[in-house]
Amino acid sequence: MNIHSKSGYPESALSNFAPHPFTVTWKGFIVECNSMEGFLQSLKFKNPEMQKEVCKLVGMKAKMKGKNKKWQVRQVLWWAGQPIGRHTDEYQELLDTAYEALSKNTKFEKALLATGNATLTHTIGKSSSKETILTRSEFCKRLLKIRNEYNK
Repeated sequence: MNIHSKSGYPESALSNFAPHPFTVTWKGFIVECNSMEGFLQSLKFKNPEMQKEVCKLVGMKAKMKGKNKKWQVRQVLWWAGQPIGRHTDEYQELLDTAYEALSKNTKFEKALLATGNATLTHTIGKSSSKETILTRSEFCKRLLKIRNEYNK
């Protein structure tokens, strides 16, 4: 199954563009998110208040908000005003925390369980971590991990 916002169900409901509210709590900073795309794009913003606002966005609005941020130059993203290197274990831990929070959303859970044992792909995503804040493999790996947890 190819996860994409323009696919049918359940693939579209697993897209980062899908409107699934969740709360990320990491290093004492608590942020309400309305989609994973909002969360991911918010990482491009140094200002914590702006980050909270971007987390409220869904779909293409979120994507466009972070589109012109040039994080790739320094390979640095942000959480609560603190820099996080894109290629660090700390960054992966933040992604894990966000996806774990998303996994508590019942509509997301229902959609992921609807994939059964299908192989999950994301062909629209990029594969180089130097170009994207979430690679195809980082994305699909997390979905599979959550699906396995649901099925225990």
